[in-house]
Amino acid sequence: MSTLRDLAEEHTDLGAPAIDALHRLAGDWQLLSDLSFADLLLWVPVRDDGEPRRFLCVAQVRPTTAPTAYQDDQVGRIFGGPEVAHLEIAFAQGRIWREGDPVWYGDTPARHEAIPVRLRGAEEPGRLIAVIGRDTNLSTARTPSQLELNYLTTADDLAQMVSDGTFPPRRHPGETTSAPRVGDGLIRLDAGGKVTYASPNAQSAYRRLGFNAHLVGEDLSALTSRLAADPLEGNDVADRMLSALRGESPPRQEVEARGATVLMRALPLLPAGVPIGALVLVRDVTEVRRRERALMTKDATIREIHHRVKNNLQTVAALLRLQARRVDIPEAKMALQDSVRRVASIALVHETLSMSSDEAVDFDGIVDRVATAAAEVAATGSAVRMRRDGTFGVLPAEIATSLVMVLNELLLNAVEHAFPDEDPDEPAPVVDEASSPAAGDAEVVVSAHRFRKQLHVSVADNGQGLPQGFRADAGGRLGLQIVRALATGELRGTIELRNRASGGTEAVLVVPLIRK
Repeated sequence: MSTLRDLAEEHTDLGAPAIDALHRLAGDWQLLSDLSFADLLLWVPVRDDGEPRRFLCVAQVRPTTAPTAYQDDQVGRIFGGPEVAHLEIAFAQGRIWREGDPVWYGDTPARHEAIPVRLRGAEEPGRLIAVIGRDTNLSTARTPSQLELNYLTTADDLAQMVSDGTFPPRRHPGETTSAPRVGDGLIRLDAGGKVTYASPNAQSAYRRLGFNAHLVGEDLSALTSRLAADPLEGNDVADRMLSALRGESPPRQEVEARGATVLMRALPLLPAGVPIGALVLVRDVTEVRRRERALMTKDATIREIHHRVKNNLQTVAALLRLQARRVDIPEAKMALQDSVRRVASIALVHETLSMSSDEAVDFDGIVDRVATAAAEVAATGSAVRMRRDGTFGVLPAEIATSLVMVLNELLLNAVEHAFPDEDPDEPAPVVDEASSPAAGDAEVVVSAHRFRKQLHVSVADNGQGLPQGFRADAGGRLGLQIVRALATGELRGTIELRNRASGGTEAVLVVPLIRK
């Protein structure tokens, strides 16, 4: 489905400021829909020289407080003539249209209203850019309760502010529109800041903060300031309520008291530019914040566990390294050194996880460090150049731990067995660049890319290739046994070792990224 911006740019003459204003309206108009118990449809005049004027629906929102008047979406539909006569009147005369008899959508009776939308800005002050159709499902009509009357009164005030161009307010940087909503709790203040109405949920939220009396008649800013556990926080909330009474739109704020947390949003009520009070939306977010703190504690505990595992693995590696120095048998010394490198590669994953906020790691850095270590311990006399093509991206811990072991073994095999020994020389520094090495240089390339929810990895060298009659499944080397076991077992993938057509050896690993 096309977006609001796509539809407006394709079918209308509205500029960027007007379209941005419509986006702000659509981001905040759930409040008006819920207070009105009505569907809201945003109509813009179509770019058309003909008469009568036609209107395009670019956005729609359904109320959470009442049944919808439309079972089907209206976005993208263009209407003209008698069907949108109420929109034409509101747009042409610049006023809210409420007259007219109910209409029927199938078996659903509905009441039409139309609210003109004005653009308030330095360049085009007060220009009409759209019309909101407010359509109420009348099938459940009944005598309204006190709550419903206050909702409807407030909705009419906000509708007038839309017509004036003063609603919605500009959003503060980083502010979301997710909460609180009308059903969470609503308080209406008069021009002096006294509570004239509080919904049952709003009353309950203040009881959680420690106020057990009825809110009506209370000075809400002073009351909230007294209840807050932190006086500075209470003063801040009180100042924001007072600024709303002055016609400003402060950002949302939380207040804590007696172990409870309540999120508040204050909105000025300025129909026809006259400040008549403020609307305060409240939501009890105590349980939400408790869960967030529990998750933060859990995450910190998990990171600490990874840190301790990393430290323990490094201790094991140090003990193995110390033991290797005391062994005189070359085969035993080599076996211990191989074990040190394997343990160290696993420790790299846990070190990265100890600094991550979730059970996932950016694997590219780990591969680069493992490649550096492999080149530094290579026994070959050639200068081995390491290079990485592509990116592994972020991998879950269950894949990263096994994959780093596989890559460690493949890289060690490449630098130790692919190139014939020459005069001893220090290996060249490891670099990560796309340029190819000079002809004759020993090179190992690690390539990675994702395709169809799989990670394709290859470790290729330009060495002497596999020996005649080589079979990976019949090899007796421990490193290859580890590679096969992890690739087909823990990683649930496939591994293939083969000679390259251009010379050298290539190990191709395919790992599924979706775990079942």
